Amino acid sequence: MIKRILSYVQEYKKTSLLTPLFMVGEVMMEISLPFLMSFIIDDGVNKGDMSKVLFYGIIMFICALLSLLCGALAGKLAAYASGGFAKNVRKAVFYKVQDFSFKNIDKFSTSGLVTRLSTDITNIQNAYQMVLRMCIRAPLTLICAMCMTFYINASLATVFLYAIIFLGIVLFFITKSAHAMFEDVFNKYDDLNASIQENITNMRVVKAYVKEKEETVKFKKASYAVYNLFKKAENIIIFNTPAMQLSMYACIIFISWIGAKMIVGGTLTTGEMMSMLTYTTNILMSLMMLSMIFVMLTMSFASIKRIDEVLCEKIDLVNPENPIHELEDGSIEFDHVCFKYNLDGPNNNLDDICVSIKSGETIGILGGTGSAKSTFVQLIPRLYDITSGSLKVGGHDVKEYDLVSLRNEVSMVLQKNVLFSGTIKENLRWGNLEATDEEIVAACHQACADEFIEKMPDKYDTYIEQGGSNVSGGQKQRLCIARALLKKPKILILDDSTSAVDTGTDAMIRKAFKEELPQTTKLIISQRISSLEDADRIIVLNDGKIDGIGNHEELLQNNTIYQEVYDTQVKGGKK
Repeated sequence: MIKRILSYVQEYKKTSLLTPLFMVGEVMMEISLPFLMSFIIDDGVNKGDMSKVLFYGIIMFICALLSLLCGALAGKLAAYASGGFAKNVRKAVFYKVQDFSFKNIDKFSTSGLVTRLSTDITNIQNAYQMVLRMCIRAPLTLICAMCMTFYINASLATVFLYAIIFLGIVLFFITKSAHAMFEDVFNKYDDLNASIQENITNMRVVKAYVKEKEETVKFKKASYAVYNLFKKAENIIIFNTPAMQLSMYACIIFISWIGAKMIVGGTLTTGEMMSMLTYTTNILMSLMMLSMIFVMLTMSFASIKRIDEVLCEKIDLVNPENPIHELEDGSIEFDHVCFKYNLDGPNNNLDDICVSIKSGETIGILGGTGSAKSTFVQLIPRLYDITSGSLKVGGHDVKEYDLVSLRNEVSMVLQKNVLFSGTIKENLRWGNLEATDEEIVAACHQACADEFIEKMPDKYDTYIEQGGSNVSGGQKQRLCIARALLKKPKILILDDSTSAVDTGTDAMIRKAFKEELPQTTKLIISQRISSLEDADRIIVLNDGKIDGIGNHEELLQNNTIYQEVYDTQVKGGKK
């Protein structure tokens, strides 16, 4: 897992290697300072030799300057390398999500993916930067300072071994206890992001139903869940500081006490004593840095695991070895097709679907909520793979096609109409990046969108706010239909995509389809009989099965579900 994440360092390997080298330079210069100071005291101050004081003072100044320079360069390179590393990981996760099928996407919540792309990757970035600097500086400083103390006086330096053993035991229990809590924290972050996302995205609904207080309570609950878990984790981690302080002051007391006796006994000089105390601070600060590294790595391991889950997610929809890149026509054939979202589940969502659709036909699809209408059409561009049976498009099994080529020939307008921030032209060109202004106008005319676009101040250059919040539901639907038409597809699927437009506009759109798209196969899902009655055939779905197929008149004669819907909408509407 760690090796896989570190593979994204890529072009920042050189910078990542240079950073520790500069850290080594900084540590070596820093460690030499207390040693040089002992010479100033013993050979210069105590003997009254100012030339030695000046000589060693100049060397100390040069060492301090080199230490500062190496430290600054190491910090700059570490920031550059960690930022680039985070960029590569974020790009890898984002690109991976782009390849997800609908089934893959269903495993991860939107808020969970946002947390992974933001908070989790930031944690990894900070941890990597700390590893490049602290993971070199702290152990190296510790080792060098320990060596110098043993060089100065081995018997006095043994006190550090006891301190290291004590701190190692404390850090082990802190890390072990905090790791599980940090994993829970980031899962709770997903809930917090979900609460914020829902509230902001659906602000109009919240205000319409005067649910601000309820949403505030919901947010507070999610926020406090994160807060409480962090508090529990921090309550464990804070034991690190008193343990460090205890070790530091204990070492200073023991060294001062024993060192003073040694000075009196003549086995230790004043300069060596000063160096020992300085190295004591270096050693204990190194241990403090190591404890911080352990804490940061504990947090980052939880984030690495969450990111690795996305990167290791197996894409269930892949291209065949020699894919077909061209769709001959818009014919569709379902041959005993079964499908289930949960392969371990007992029941199929679609069961034994058999239907043959000719290229250029207009097919209506009707059924109650949960009858698998959307599932039926989502199998055609291979957004999901069928569980059993055979599904052919253009005379070939959908699994034989290149995914991009297949989906470019199948335009879908989903139930949830989505527009993106940008102008109307920019949104429409999602359907065809090379579309000319004339083609855009023609597509909008077919979708009956030109009538309201022409009334806007900037017309086709009108800016659409995020989510299309500055246009109505019907206008949004018509823009999405126009966007789909710009692809000039062989198959057009409208998944209840005219529900927000009036019946007159709906009729005009269907008329334009019939006149302008005679060779395009059109599948129209709708709950309105008026939207389907002109279709060549209508498929009635019930509980994942085909309950009836025929034109409007045939179904009125022989299909109970169709009759009931017709009576409710048409006859009921006249009373």
